[in-house]
Amino acid sequence: MSTAHGELRLDGKSAWVTGAGKGLGRAIATALSHAGAQVAVTARTRSDLDHLEAELARGGGKVLVLPGSVAEPAAVRDMIRSVVDWSGRLDVAVNCAGISPHFTRSEHVSDDDWRHVVDVNLQGTFFCCREAGRVMLDQRSGSIINVTSVHASTGFERIAAYAASKGGVEALTRALAVEWADRSVRVNALAPGYFRTDLSSGLLDSRWGRRITDATPMGRVGEADELGGAAVYLASDAARFTTGSTLTVDGGWTAR
Repeated sequence: MSTAHGELRLDGKSAWVTGAGKGLGRAIATALSHAGAQVAVTARTRSDLDHLEAELARGGGKVLVLPGSVAEPAAVRDMIRSVVDWSGRLDVAVNCAGISPHFTRSEHVSDDDWRHVVDVNLQGTFFCCREAGRVMLDQRSGSIINVTSVHASTGFERIAAYAASKGGVEALTRALAVEWADRSVRVNALAPGYFRTDLSSGLLDSRWGRRITDATPMGRVGEADELGGAAVYLASDAARFTTGSTLTVDGGWTAR
C-alpha cells in the first residue's frame, strides 16, 4: 500500500480545470500541477491562460491551454477531445468556471442576468460533467470536483441567481455521484467561503466586507492558495472512498 504522502500525489494523472485564468481556478490548477498532474486549463480569456501556462512551465509542469466558454456544449466537447488527444486519458476534472456579476436585490434581477448566471454556473457545470463523465466511465475511473460556494447552503442578500445556481450544482453533484459510483467515477463538491479574488474584491472592499469578516470565525477571508490542498485531496487516491460529499473551506462560516 502507498504511503499517505504518496496517496496525495497526482503523478501520472491528467487533469482539466475550468475557470483557471484567475482566482480560485488558477490556484487549483497550480496546486494540481505542483502535486504532479499534467493540467489542461480553460478560461474565456486567452491571455490569462498564457500567463498561467508560463508560470507552471517554469516549475516543470506540463500544461495545455484551451480557451473557451463552458456554457457552449459544442465547445466543451471540443475541449474534452483535445484533453484526451493530448494526454490519452482524463483522471480529474475541476469545474470552477463561474460568474456572479450582479450584487442586486432579487426583485430587480433581470431575466437576462438570471439566465446568464444559470447558463454558466449550472448548465456549464453539467455540460462539463457530462463530457468528462463519458471519458471517465469508459476508463472506469476518475474524479470530478465541482466548485460551489457556502451560499449553496446558507443565505445572503442580493445573490439569488448565484446561490440558486450553486445549490443546483451541489444537487447535481450528489445525483451524479450516486449514478456513477458503481463505475468508479467519484463526484464531489468543493465549497469555498469568502476568498479574495477578482470576482469578490469589489464586494469585500465595500461596506459589506466588514460584515463578511465579522461573520467568519477566523476573522478574515481566505487567500486563493489556501483552497488548493482541498482540491488535491479530492483529486487524489487518498479520497478514493469519498463521493457525493461537499468539502467546505470557509474559515468557519458555515459552522455558526
